[in-house]
Amino acid sequence: MATLKVLMFPWLAYGHISPFLNVAKKLADRGFLIYLCSTPINLKSTIKKIPEKYADSIHLIELHLPELPELPPQYHTTNGLPPHLNNTLHKALEMSKPNFSKIFQNLKPDLVIYDMLQQWAEHVANEQNIPAVKLITFGAAVFSYLFYLVKKPEAVFPFPAINLSKIEQEKITIEAKYIDHCTELINWKVVPVGPPVQDPITNNADDKELMEWLGTKDENSTVFVSFGSEYFLSKEDMEEVAFGLELSNVNFIWVARFPKGEDQNLEDTLPKGFLERIGERGRVLDKFAPQPRILNHPSTGGFISHCGWNSVMESVDFGVPIIAMPIQYDQPSNARLIVELGVAVEIVRDDAGKIHRGEIAETLKDVITGKTGENLRGKVRDISKNLKSIRGEEMDTAAEVLIQLCIIKVL
Repeated sequence: MATLKVLMFPWLAYGHISPFLNVAKKLADRGFLIYLCSTPINLKSTIKKIPEKYADSIHLIELHLPELPELPPQYHTTNGLPPHLNNTLHKALEMSKPNFSKIFQNLKPDLVIYDMLQQWAEHVANEQNIPAVKLITFGAAVFSYLFYLVKKPEAVFPFPAINLSKIEQEKITIEAKYIDHCTELINWKVVPVGPPVQDPITNNADDKELMEWLGTKDENSTVFVSFGSEYFLSKEDMEEVAFGLELSNVNFIWVARFPKGEDQNLEDTLPKGFLERIGERGRVLDKFAPQPRILNHPSTGGFISHCGWNSVMESVDFGVPIIAMPIQYDQPSNARLIVELGVAVEIVRDDAGKIHRGEIAETLKDVITGKTGENLRGKVRDISKNLKSIRGEEMDTAAEVLIQLCIIKVL
């Protein structure tokens, strides 16, 4: 059979591009020719994450969005996008449909794999008689739960462990049982492709000082704190996290980022004197950190996370327990799932949606220095081992399904 060409089209968020790229590498390893399509600003950072061995099998295709006065090219990504421009970005992407259609005409792919947030991409594929497959970048547990909320609001979800609280529901405008349930609900063939985990990249000179500092810390003594590439803590939450870290006396690396265009900096946002008081016990960064590399380091003993699906799976894959601090979307249900699995504890917000420094500090001490942490680490490492043992089999099955789709199209 001739080499199959696959066009992959993720949503314009790093948390979506990353799992698409992960699947792209796995498909390329199995003989597929991949074309990953996104905006120039996203591809600029994506190219750094493609190893040289994929130079002939993974190609990047630029999609140009229409020019809007309020959305210059540097905002053609969710990374650092001011929240009030989210809807504008969605609209601009949908307005790019003619450009996307031209890519189809020029490339003539055998198959398109698209993000379920871009349902219109399937219509473009159908117009040109190209098979189209959704890649769902969050877990089956959350997908089936959200389906219930939208399609069966009066029904009782059969797995109550991941139910949302009232305040979390108001924000909404391992997984074998959930995958089966998802298949029953939507009547789609659902095929798992394995965890969306990046390989730790070890040759970045920008990370040298940080990794050397982490290397001076004892095994499992340090917590990594990050809330993803597009979620930003309120000033009040940031203050509670800062005081929680300070009171815990635990070593930490904290990624504290701000939306693009906002005139904020660490010294003005953190509590007065915080950086001086924590000294060499912690590092606070206002830029990206090498998350896979940090989670894979023996000094890292815990991860305070917003529980985006990529972060959850990376932490589990590297055997690091999670201190869950979900913010919105799928994150609360992801948090409940990993607590149910025994690999996480959750810092629960009060009825007003607030977090508290005292609970943060006590939870950190329990996970890093207490018996709770020992139990969590044992469980998460067992699950990590099991996931790695079936990873190749899952992707082999997925690749065969895609090949059959392309064969059916030819027939």
